[in-house]
Amino acid sequence: MALTLPAHPDPLTDRIHDSGLLQELAHGLGGAFHYLLPGRFDANLAAFRRALTEAGVEGRVYYAKKANKASVFMDRCAAAGGGADVASLGELRDALGQGVRGEDLVVTGPAKAVELLRVAVRQGALLAVDALDELDRLLTLGDERPVRVLLRRYPPDQPRSRFGLDDAQVQEALERCAAAGDRVRMEGFSFHLSGYDVQPRADLAGELVELCLQARTLGLQADRISIGGGFPVDYVAADAWDTFLAEQEPGHYHGRKSFAAADFYPYHSPVAGADALRAILAARPAGSAASLAERLRQAGVMLLLEPGRALLDRAGSSVFRIQGVKDRTGYGILTVDGTSLSLSEQWFDSEYLPEPVLLPQGDRENGPYEACVGGASCLDSDLLTWRRIRFPARPRVGDLLVYPNTAGYQMDSNESPFHELPLPPKVVIDQDGDRPRWRLDR
Repeated sequence: MALTLPAHPDPLTDRIHDSGLLQELAHGLGGAFHYLLPGRFDANLAAFRRALTEAGVEGRVYYAKKANKASVFMDRCAAAGGGADVASLGELRDALGQGVRGEDLVVTGPAKAVELLRVAVRQGALLAVDALDELDRLLTLGDERPVRVLLRRYPPDQPRSRFGLDDAQVQEALERCAAAGDRVRMEGFSFHLSGYDVQPRADLAGELVELCLQARTLGLQADRISIGGGFPVDYVAADAWDTFLAEQEPGHYHGRKSFAAADFYPYHSPVAGADALRAILAARPAGSAASLAERLRQAGVMLLLEPGRALLDRAGSSVFRIQGVKDRTGYGILTVDGTSLSLSEQWFDSEYLPEPVLLPQGDRENGPYEACVGGASCLDSDLLTWRRIRFPARPRVGDLLVYPNTAGYQMDSNESPFHELPLPPKVVIDQDGDRPRWRLDR
């Protein structure tokens, strides 16, 4: 018996699916595509800002561009006066081209190229410094304006992390910043922390607040910290998720493939998005009698955050057209007009678990049908969904499969024109009253 794991109900996407628009787009575009809902991005950004205001904390939200390459989200970010987190020269140029101001950019990533550092400094961007040699390169660029930096802290509780400065390196970096005088504006600290637990993030944030106070004794500005991303998205209902984790086993997958539950993204989270930020702000850092929000206010420290996935919650889906149905004993294999490179989770030996929705052409009366979903390439490993999905009817060639809520990290992290197959285009859908209207992402 197939396990079911549907995404949370979404009336807006239901209306789009019922409108016939997706079938027209599949016909006109000639294959797979992604659709984007910029209004959802706007609402998610507003929710994070509201959480900061409610806590009485001064803060900035930076959209992490690596979560989705679409121009429309950077455009919406610029229109709302938001910031952007970029990690390459291409991402920085795109952000500037979409109207994000240089001073509203934070540049992350390890061992940044000199060309990226030079342009970022000229544009007045804030740079997260990951190593002492990177700090030295910045201090020798010789630009007229001071270099704006955050010192990235190594997370002591994550010894496998390759990011950040350890205790001794932090102290050395502070001394070099102080000695540099007006050439550098050391604005604070940042960290890159894996996982989604609230308390470790609050603990490390509390430590950064104390580092800011220490840095000020050296005459440094040190008035902000960045806690990065790590705000989960709640894709599916709790009971369905718990049942799936408890019962999933190789018999539920094509070829009896085995997945470890620990390797799945946590597709259900009881506290997600802006509520996760609220929980972090309300938590007490280790050794503190006050909440993180209180410590930030007391120390006069601004909070920076860089959500990617959480700003894209329900802001887009991926659409594939079925081009073949093959029967196997007990289940079928659907082949679609795209590849699993357009659902990036599968290429990390994991699975994108919110299940696809079948949009059939015409009425069906032949009952449920179990099938996995394969891509159009010649690779045995090219499966968009290894799990045997229980569809309400037998799919047919020409039907559409819609993978819900894929805007965050799924659409383009590992895209490739393998076999010279075209990359799925991105279509922006705007609501004009009850009528959806579309345009290609620039």
